[in-house]
Amino acid sequence: MLKTHFLAGMLLVGGLSYAAIGQPAGGGNVPRSDYIATMDIEFRKMDGDKNGQVTRVEVESFERGVALGQARARAQAKFAELDTDRNGQISPVEFNKLISGTPAVDGRPLIGKLDTNKDGQISLIEHRGGKLSYFDQIDSDKDGIVSVAEMKAAGVIK
Repeated sequence: MLKTHFLAGMLLVGGLSYAAIGQPAGGGNVPRSDYIATMDIEFRKMDGDKNGQVTRVEVESFERGVALGQARARAQAKFAELDTDRNGQISPVEFNKLISGTPAVDGRPLIGKLDTNKDGQISLIEHRGGKLSYFDQIDSDKDGIVSVAEMKAAGVIK
């Protein structure tokens, strides 16, 4: 759970709301190699046409999908909340009406932050460079692992 929140928080800083997969080994520390693997998974998910470049349209599509997934999770919680007698009488049609749509998304902030050659796209190298600089900022002792103490010091977790 800690890794999920940490990586999601780090990725949110980059303009995304990607939830990382899995639990950390070693009580919450995040090795650089795990961060790179998660970052590369995120990049591949954003790269809709699989050409090794991420465009604004692809960032927005990815963010829209994440936002839709979050909206569905909120709707499921609302369903459980509304079905107080637990008889399952809220129909799927009523349930889907609880999803009010996805928020507007804008890929320009992420493109602007990570597109170092200003070609309007993010390459894997640009993506890694931008994301790893944040990892390296938090890794204050430069051992290649972001510890819980370093996360707290950086304000990533409480």
